[in-house]
Formats: sequence, structure tokens, C-alpha cells
Amino acid sequence: MTSMGAGSAAGAVTLAWRGGFGRLWTAAAVSRFGDALRGTALPLLAFSLTDSPMLISLVTACGLLPWLFFGLLGGAVADRVDRRRAMWVVDVLRGLLMAGFALAVALGAAGIGLLLALAFALTTFQTLFDNAATALLPAVVPREALSVANARLLTGQEVLGRFVGGPVAPPLIALGAAVPFAADAVTYLVAAALVASLRGTTPARPAAAPAASTLRREIAEGARVLWRDRVLRSFCVSVALGNVGIGALIATLVVMVKGWLGAGDFGYAAVTTGYGIGMVAGGLLAGRVTAAAGGPARTLLPAGLLQTAVLVAFGTLRSLWVAAALLGLFGFASMVWNVLETTLLQQRSPAAMLGRISAAFRTVSLAGTPLGALLGGAAAAAWGANVPALLAAALLGLGVVTLIPVLQSADSGQTPHTVP
Repeated sequence: MTSMGAGSAAGAVTLAWRGGFGRLWTAAAVSRFGDALRGTALPLLAFSLTDSPMLISLVTACGLLPWLFFGLLGGAVADRVDRRRAMWVVDVLRGLLMAGFALAVALGAAGIGLLLALAFALTTFQTLFDNAATALLPAVVPREALSVANARLLTGQEVLGRFVGGPVAPPLIALGAAVPFAADAVTYLVAAALVASLRGTTPARPAAAPAASTLRREIAEGARVLWRDRVLRSFCVSVALGNVGIGALIATLVVMVKGWLGAGDFGYAAVTTGYGIGMVAGGLLAGRVTAAAGGPARTLLPAGLLQTAVLVAFGTLRSLWVAAALLGLFGFASMVWNVLETTLLQQRSPAAMLGRISAAFRTVSLAGTPLGALLGGAAAAAWGANVPALLAAALLGLGVVTLIPVLQSADSGQTPHTVP
């Protein structure tokens, strides 16, 4: 396994756009555009159906719970099947699901219950898709180019999602409440076609599991490898703490913007677009920031502390445009963190087990997010819509603190302890 500093010079690697990576990038960007349409329209639809912060936050919670129930299973399946085929089949199913939901919205038959069911179903499919996608990328690009590839994938998704999808959503909603959801259905199908076209550019399927192997045993094996790697274990715990706070923030963001800040649909889109601008800037500059800071270890701690400080200000300063600027800073630091985190996971995991290790990481790190969403709704109802942002700041800060021993050992040149 590589050391903490592996891949810090990845910015010097040339990454070819032709072939598999170009199509994978395009599929991810198109799909993210559709996600942005739905991500903007769904909270607004929920807000139009109920003024209860708890019910609105429950939509977010239902969109996270499947990771607890199916996340590990999705990773084990991703290590057993043709990952490319799994991705395009899932996208076709999600496209059909969104088309049906768009029809229900157009007919006026969409209530909170249907929103809850949709959020749960989409994430159930996502548990397989995301683990397969994480495991597929190292088969498409050279190992030394993973950092660059992750940065470009995440940046492309933000450009299409925030700069295009987010701002376009309100005008589409004005044309009809069902329009953004119908457009999302189309993007799923387009992404499915692009991923399906990767035939012949990637291995057909991972190595077959031993005959005596079971899904349960394979899941346990992936979890053991994650737990025995001190770096991955520490990151998993850190992200898990932070995600409780992020769940609280995301679940109540529309309530905070439209209620506490007194903004309308445009204001909500402005705040989320500000976040996207920061994410894109972070993706474009992640390599330079890491190099300037002296490596991943010296970059992660400032990035985490910046996120914490920004959320404190976000939950304190009552101004729409200040909020948009602050979320831009938050997005910048988040993207730098995400690029390093994803690359580290891919580099430290055996290729044949990447789906399972990725699933274990995601399952543990997301375990508290539904609880965070419910806590956010309860906190907003009891003490004010800005309180979830302050709660998120406290939990993110705590997560960063737990990483300090690992980051210090990496910074001092020591090899992080890993149990074989």
C-alpha cells in the first residue's frame, strides 16, 4: 500500500480524454446535471407541500438510509459483477423511475409520501452504482493519474450541476413542476448509453470469487481491510462525524434560506450556485493547493478547519449574498478534501476489493447522516433555522481533530501503521 503522500505529484501526469475516461467523464457530468435539477426542484416541491422542517428533513433522511441497509451489499456485488454493466443498468432503472415520478407530479399525484419513497429508491440503486464507479475508474486511467482523474470528474460534475443545472432549475420549474424531473430522467438514460459504450475498454468483470466464498464473507473481508488500515480507518471516523453535521445542514438548507434569510427560489439557487463555484475552483486548483501546502497531510487539516470556520459564519451572518460567498469558500475546501480522500481510498485498496472497501467506507461514514438530517429538522424547529449550520460546524471540527495524530505522523515522514 502507498504512503500518505502518494499521488501528490499527480498533477504532472497527462490524462488522455479520448477513450474510456472521456466517455466516463461525460456520463458523470450529464448525470450530475440531472441530479442538480432534481436536487433543486425536490426541496422546493417538498416546501410547497408542507411547512414542517421535520417532514422536509425526512426527505433527506430517506435519501440516506439505504446506505445503512444496502451499502455493504452494493460493494460486494460491485466486486463480483461487470462494473460497467452494473452502472448502465442502474442508470436505466433510475431513468424509468424518474420518468414515472415526473408523470405523477404532472398529474398532481405527488405527495410527501411519494417524495420519501423516491428518495429511498434512488439511493438504493446508488449504493451499487457509486461503489461500481469508484472501482471502475482505476481500470480506466493509470494509477498515477487517479488524483487528476478524480479532480476532473468532480469538477466536471460541479460545472454542469451548479453552473448549468442549478440556475436552470427555477426556469424549468416555472414551465411546470414536472419538467425538471422529466429532464433528470433523460440524463440518466443518456449517461447509461455512454457507460454502456465503454465495452472493450475495461475488464469485463473482476476476478471470480472462490466457489466457497459468500457475499457475507466477502463483505466482512472488505470491512476488516478498512479497519486494519490506520489511515483509512481514521478518515472514515472523521468523515462520519462530519457527515452527521452535513446531514443536518443539507436537510434544512431550504428552510434556512427561504425562512431565516427570507429569500425566494432565486435566493436558494444563488446559495447553491455559490457553493458550486467554490467546488469547481477547488477541483481546478486541488493539485496546486496540495503542492503549495507541501502534500496531502498539510492540506487536509487547513481544508477541514476552513470548512468549520465558514459554517460558523454561515450560521451567524444573516445576509443572502454573504451566505452565497461563504458557501463558495466551503465548497472550495470541500472539493480539495474530497479529491484527496477519494484518491487515497483508491490507492490504498487492493483492486479486487475496492468495491467492498469503498462500500464499507461509505456505509460507516454515512451512517450518522440520516440521524443528522433528523437532528437538523428538530434543531431548526426548536431553536431556529440557522442552528443546524452551527451544529454542522461543531461536528466537522470534531472530525478534523480526530485526524490530527494521523496527519502529524504522515507530516513527520513516518509510514502510517497498517496491519496486513
